[in-house]
Amino acid sequence: MRGTGLVGAVPSCLRLGTDPDGNAYIAMAGAEDTYLTDTREALRTMILDIEAGRADHLL
Repeated sequence: MRGTGLVGAVPSCLRLGTDPDGNAYIAMAGAEDTYLTDTREALRTMILDIEAGRADHLL
């Protein structure tokens, strides 16, 4: 899998990327063998919603 590590204001780092089949994935850095996959569009929607503050209540 290829992806980018993201570090936020929390002590955990997430890795976002695509698998060999072109699906998007999210994994905790250091635990890349356990990941969540979905479509690229679903990942894009989630990231845009987080940036828009729609997940702030989860913090």
